[in-house]
Amino acid sequence: MTDAIAYTIVGLLLVQALWRAPAALRGRARERSLWGTFSALALAWLMRTALGRYLVDHLGVADLATLLKHTLAIAAMCALLRYLTAVDAGEIASGAQPSRRIRVTAAVHRHARWACAVTIAAMAGIFLFWLHRTEVPTSVYFMERHAGEAALAVYMGLFYVYCGAVTALCGHQWGSKARHAPRRTLRVGLWLMAAGMVVGTLYSVVRAVCAVVNSVSPAAPGPNAVQEAVTDTLLYAAFLLWAIGVIAPTIHVAVFRYRTLAAIRALHRLWRDLAFVVPDLVLYPPSRILPGSRLAAPLNTARDMFAHDASPQIRLGRYVTEIRDAIHELRRRAPEDLYRHARELAAAESDGQPADAVAEAYWIRAAMASADRPVGSPVPFPAGRGESLAAEVPWLLKVADAYARANPTAAVRLLGAATPA
Repeated sequence: MTDAIAYTIVGLLLVQALWRAPAALRGRARERSLWGTFSALALAWLMRTALGRYLVDHLGVADLATLLKHTLAIAAMCALLRYLTAVDAGEIASGAQPSRRIRVTAAVHRHARWACAVTIAAMAGIFLFWLHRTEVPTSVYFMERHAGEAALAVYMGLFYVYCGAVTALCGHQWGSKARHAPRRTLRVGLWLMAAGMVVGTLYSVVRAVCAVVNSVSPAAPGPNAVQEAVTDTLLYAAFLLWAIGVIAPTIHVAVFRYRTLAAIRALHRLWRDLAFVVPDLVLYPPSRILPGSRLAAPLNTARDMFAHDASPQIRLGRYVTEIRDAIHELRRRAPEDLYRHARELAAAESDGQPADAVAEAYWIRAAMASADRPVGSPVPFPAGRGESLAAEVPWLLKVADAYARANPTAAVRLLGAATPA
């Protein structure tokens, strides 16, 4: 059961590390620090499992898995402090005044790297030259194996003082930020992360006290097992609260990205057809791998949806701009009365859809068929439905849906009715 929980936490941490790897590779300090935190913690938790100990034990150094676990945990705490500082630096760059909370974080971070290096070096020295280690462990628990040794109190004290100080600071910072978080998912995530750090601080205090007690007066195997079970429960709770809290804000990002991709997918057919008619107005032409092949159609659509732009949001903005630019170009070639006829047709065929959206869809279909007409003055046509992307996209989605449903034959008749004899 213990290993199952540890593997679950390793999995959660690795998923987060993989999710954030692209941002880390782009070199931004905040994302890089958070990725380092997840990666180091995942490896530290792996050292708690039978698999991790098996991999390390083959190196022939007794208790090496424990030293690696503690070293990685301290490195993760240092990276987490760097992340907090980077977030605060971003707030200051956006115009916010440095608050007491921000100044405290910055002051701590200035000394965090040196404290991290000194702590790791001191623990490694105690591990190598002071702790009495044996190739045949007498217990599965590190503190029980070294009970009665003064080195245990110093070694564990260094580790838990460092980790406890960092978790306490993080809990205070995230709790303070949660009260002013603008979004519910962010607010819930910050409270969960703060709660996890509070439990983590309690865990560090309890473990440090137990290490000192075990150094002075070793506990019997029974009470020691109870202590390990209780403190392990605190540790699992701390990490699960923190991991879920970190995931909570990303749910908002994931939902937003999903909706953006869904909008791109819904607009793709309209954008693609217009891009083929007025190719000079699009930045990237539609993909044409094996043109005419039904099997290649999904591949072409996927390439258009995921290639070229830095983010789905930028791609959606490009689609909207290019659709509106193409429509404006078609207005210079379409017959004068085409929109009036399109409205009359939409009134008869809207079938529960917004009549204005159906009219636009039929106008676009008919206007594309007249794209080879001589260029003239723009003919009447409704302007965009919003000044922003958030306002324009919902309307174009209705137009795209009506466009997909529009009868091509009716569009041809519409063009004939609007074209002067």
